[in-house]
Amino acid sequence: MKLTVLGCGRWGSFLASYHSVRNDVLLWGRKDSASFQVLKDNRKNEYLTLPEQLILEDDLQKALDWSDTIIISISAQQLRSFAKQIDAFDINHKTFILCMKGIEVETGKRLTEIMEEEIHQNIDTAVWVGPGHVQDFSAGIPNCMVVDSANPKVTERITSSLSSDLIRLYQGEDIIGTEVGAAAKNVVGIAAGLLDGAGLTSLKGALMARGAREVARLIHAMGGNELSAYGLCHLGDYEATLFSAHSHNRMFGEYFILGKSYGQLAEGASTVKALIKLGEQYHVDLPICKVVNDVLYHGMTAEQAVNILFSRSVKGEFAL
Repeated sequence: MKLTVLGCGRWGSFLASYHSVRNDVLLWGRKDSASFQVLKDNRKNEYLTLPEQLILEDDLQKALDWSDTIIISISAQQLRSFAKQIDAFDINHKTFILCMKGIEVETGKRLTEIMEEEIHQNIDTAVWVGPGHVQDFSAGIPNCMVVDSANPKVTERITSSLSSDLIRLYQGEDIIGTEVGAAAKNVVGIAAGLLDGAGLTSLKGALMARGAREVARLIHAMGGNELSAYGLCHLGDYEATLFSAHSHNRMFGEYFILGKSYGQLAEGASTVKALIKLGEQYHVDLPICKVVNDVLYHGMTAEQAVNILFSRSVKGEFAL
């Protein structure tokens, strides 16, 4: 099959490189992108070397015309403006797979909702989320991920055509839960980094349990299946996000609490603002999200954060 990947960061470049072994793949990047320039000049970046057969392209129309299956891997907060840009081209009947995790800060909208609002053509949209780091995949370490869509036939088509021994794809059945859970795990990842930086790593087990429960309540209130919070999109991604040295969100949290600048994209830092809005909109208490937000944006200290999180009133573990 033919496949287009839009976005040449570490995940986009890996997906393009990996799938070009069995498919005809084109990787698009912006002309002014430093990451794309490195790939053009060297055919490699800090994570991988591109196969010779992988096509590099900076013309968006050519990239969109190349195939009917298009992966988008960019910052979640840039999706709306990018969707408006690609809607100017003929993309009727194409399938877009969103390989990123986040919720729009200004609106609280999920990524598939943004595509629905900004693309005025007949397309299919899916999300591809779950655990796994480029560094591990590049080393041949396998993992499982989940694909979800409002259209089950689209989900089945993507999983059957792109699943492999290295990345086993499962079929999601709850687009709301899958998107919210995937975005929220980055916020819990920042919380884990805050604990690491404060020398309280032993509390991450409690954070995992309470974090999944918190996100499950929000998913349920939004009309999704709360069990999604315990699947690959959220709890299944905790090891890669709360413990891995490769996790940008965990490292961001650790650096932040230590007063250091991290310098890499941590989607959870934006997503937490959106989750706070959703919690207010759906009347769901999100104590972990509130603490992360207060630490990042309102000057709360690590000691204050821990006191708030772990000295709450006694109640049933699974109480709403």
